[in-house]
Amino acid sequence: MEADNLVAKITRRTLLQLAAFAGVGGRLAGGAARNVSIGVTDWNLNLGANPEALPLAARIGFEGVQVSFGRRLVNDKMPLDDPAIVARYLSLSREHKIPIDGTCVDKLHDNGLKSDRLAIQWVRDSIRLTSALKTRVLLLPFFGKWAILNRDEGNAVADALGEVAPEAEKAGVILGLEDTISAEDNVRIMDRARSKSVSVYYDIGNSAGAGFDVVKEIRWLGKDRICQFHLKDNPHYLGEGTIPIPRVIEAIGDIGFRGAANLETDTHAGFTVEADMRKNLAYIRQLMG
Repeated sequence: MEADNLVAKITRRTLLQLAAFAGVGGRLAGGAARNVSIGVTDWNLNLGANPEALPLAARIGFEGVQVSFGRRLVNDKMPLDDPAIVARYLSLSREHKIPIDGTCVDKLHDNGLKSDRLAIQWVRDSIRLTSALKTRVLLLPFFGKWAILNRDEGNAVADALGEVAPEAEKAGVILGLEDTISAEDNVRIMDRARSKSVSVYYDIGNSAGAGFDVVKEIRWLGKDRICQFHLKDNPHYLGEGTIPIPRVIEAIGDIGFRGAANLETDTHAGFTVEADMRKNLAYIRQLMG
């Protein structure tokens, strides 16, 4: 099936959701649509830590790319920690008129902040690289064996953040916490870290999967405690799963959020990354007016 036909093929359920959402569409067109850019993660383009993610994202129609630094070390450094590679990213960003809207220190999947001192170095390096890429939001992931499981582990993460936060503040970089704990527990970590540079990177798929009411949490956190969003409902297309995407977009608009929301959506078997990304992007764009 051609990509254009795939985008055009919106299911009956999607159309019903769009119709139900029409009553707030006009309001969002003046709020969320104006203030929120829709980007994409490089790893969901199958181009993690690869500058070629930028031209692909631009061709699909995204407004930004979240760049990962890579996990396979090169000379004891993250793969992207090379001035020539950084220069290539900046050049492609200018050429294709697409910004790098954020970064991710995916090396924290191997060394986690809650108990591994090496993680501190990866975050420090990532702060420097984020600044060099002329962007501000650095995602810190907490999953697998490095997931935050209790209050003591949350305190340990907060104390580790307290060590690196002054460097982030000086560089103008926001440290975004992406995890599977509640909004309230994230705020406890933020309060203990005592830094304006620590924020929540809100992933609606992770939070819904952990049993939280994502619409309620977004409204409770508000725009000042969320630095960026991941939009996904894997393994489904957006609007065809269990997460109420129209209500999520409404909540993002209502809190007055300004920034990027990056698609972290999977590619379905038998389809291409470009076709599936176009379909999901088209759906979000329609919701936003």
